[in-house]
Amino acid sequence: MKNLSIISHEIALYQDAPKGHPECPERYEAIKTKIEGNFKNWSRLQAPLATREQLLGAHTKTFLEYIDETTSEVLNPVGLDPDTWAGKSGVEAASRAAGGACLAVDKVIEKDVGAAFSAMRPPGHHAEPDKAMGFCVYSSAAVAARYAQEKWGLERVAVLDFDVHHGNGTQACFWDDPSLFYASSHQMPLFPGTGKKSETGASNNIVNLPFSQGALGLDVLEGWKNYLLPSVLDFKPNLIIISAGFDAHKADPLGGLMMATEDFATLTGLILEMAHRNADNTGSFHIVSILEGGYNLSALADSVASHLGTIESFDV
Repeated sequence: MKNLSIISHEIALYQDAPKGHPECPERYEAIKTKIEGNFKNWSRLQAPLATREQLLGAHTKTFLEYIDETTSEVLNPVGLDPDTWAGKSGVEAASRAAGGACLAVDKVIEKDVGAAFSAMRPPGHHAEPDKAMGFCVYSSAAVAARYAQEKWGLERVAVLDFDVHHGNGTQACFWDDPSLFYASSHQMPLFPGTGKKSETGASNNIVNLPFSQGALGLDVLEGWKNYLLPSVLDFKPNLIIISAGFDAHKADPLGGLMMATEDFATLTGLILEMAHRNADNTGSFHIVSILEGGYNLSALADSVASHLGTIESFDV
């Protein structure tokens, strides 16, 4: 079995939103407690700060300057939008989430590890090129995808997103770029209101599969198996980034889908099986997974462990 890596940083233990906010340090703490002492094949790496150049791959210069001006001298969190708060430590955590995703790319491309998972918070898939929203400051998956192309010369990168909320930020970053592919299952209607099946990108490089509230895990799994994963396979990506949100769990307070913990293991297995078939076509088997949502602490921790356990069981 190849070495595997979990990427994290203790800055994720800092509260940088009002008390009671669902995107809280306890999310990271629950995951850390669950996996501590387990997954001995996984090396532990520190998430670095993202560089300016990395962030500019997905965000505008004006937006980055706004974040700097708004938060750099602020210890207490300020509202960047009605749901998204950050001060100095929160922006550092968001930067390390993006930087950790880029480090994961480096490690799998250099073949130091077979796969890597970034356990950093806050999530990123709602952050648009010029806007923080939905708990997200920087669009970590999009930053990592563009970084993989710029640093490593990869022609095609795909992001696969199974968070209960649609990743409008990733979609916005990818919309006009045929070298980037976004596939998402999510609940609709639900925040942020995007993700209709008709939203296909400028080059049919966006594939959305919305589900109604109450959809079962079996429904989501069938959707990935029969619709989303074949479209990813047709794209022939050189790198697959998983936006691993676990708030489609039936216990999650912010969603209404009915996935069980074991469904995330099954879905992870389907993604890895597709990745192996894709490698037969491209010669590339590169898998990076980054944490997005998940707000029931017990369900989140169990689902992350299930996700990692499945990755560990595969020949990556």
